[in-house]
Amino acid sequence: MATKFYSLKNILKKKAQYNMIIGERSNGKTYGCLKYALERYVKYGDEIGYIRRWKEDVRGKRATQLFAALVADGVVSKLTNGEYSSVDSYAGKFYLCNYDENLKKTIRAPQPFCYGFALTDMEHDKSISFPNIRTIIFDEFLTRKMYLPDEFVTFMNTLSTIIRHRDDVTIFMLGNTVNKYCPYFKEMGLDKIENMEQGRIDVYKYGQTDLKVAVEYCDNAQRQSKASDVYFAFNNPKLQMITGGKWEIDLYPHLPTKYRPSEVVFTYFIDFDDNLLQCEVVDNGKDIFTFIHRKTTEIKNEDDLVYRLVQSSRPNILMNICKPFNKVTQMVWKMFQMDKVFYQDNEVGEIVRNYLGQCGKLLK
Repeated sequence: MATKFYSLKNILKKKAQYNMIIGERSNGKTYGCLKYALERYVKYGDEIGYIRRWKEDVRGKRATQLFAALVADGVVSKLTNGEYSSVDSYAGKFYLCNYDENLKKTIRAPQPFCYGFALTDMEHDKSISFPNIRTIIFDEFLTRKMYLPDEFVTFMNTLSTIIRHRDDVTIFMLGNTVNKYCPYFKEMGLDKIENMEQGRIDVYKYGQTDLKVAVEYCDNAQRQSKASDVYFAFNNPKLQMITGGKWEIDLYPHLPTKYRPSEVVFTYFIDFDDNLLQCEVVDNGKDIFTFIHRKTTEIKNEDDLVYRLVQSSRPNILMNICKPFNKVTQMVWKMFQMDKVFYQDNEVGEIVRNYLGQCGKLLK
């Protein structure tokens, strides 16, 4: 069976303002969206806004490769009926173009058809108008690295700069399955993503408004395999994101030994992204370590130490585990510094990794 790459066909039927597409790397998400957007430009003059997190992703060498696959496949030439054969990028703008063999230079179309935007650079775009952009693509919005401070608000401000007072813009948010604990999910009220099955499309509606967000978790069953899958066939769960679109999860240390309740010297909690974790400092006479597991019931003792990324006047509710200030919080943080932390399973490890990442941002 030949490889079948991602198609926008199903999600476009939902007629949503936001179309969030999540799936394995290199399954054609970006290719399909760029092709759709270019078709809209050629037919209707709908320009494209291409958004990335970092400025270097929409400038220089990286920008020149954005439309390379469409050029190589002859899509640009076909859609423009041979008028243009390639795409050239300059100063964050993308132009249809041809290479003139006689002049030995690239001849661009008079006007750009696509504009590159970086969330880190959005302040510079506030005063510029983009009245013809009707397709917006936010590529690689999911990351295992660091999100920007208040990134969702920055993204909304970027959209506001582009859209202004219009209601004719369609937004695509594309992400590889690298991290299911993403601030966008919570900020947008997308509470089903963590348990979505591949091939499913969920549509979220918001009160009495016309706003709709369609979320698609790309189906891996549409094809047998990619030829390149052979290079990633190791028995390692981290690679299932590349070969099958599963969420990428690191391997975390699990409990090395059993312990008795009497050996728990202190209990604290981490409340992150609607996940409540119970953390137990254990002293078994030979070693001291922390074991972290899910807590499915509410915290009974109101005075227990809770780490939560929300400011509170209560002395036992703290935001940043990385900023100890007394003997108790120093003991807790020391467990992490000494790699004396064990997890119920890899999912719990992912939750804590993402929480610690947010704590690191608070230190800056």
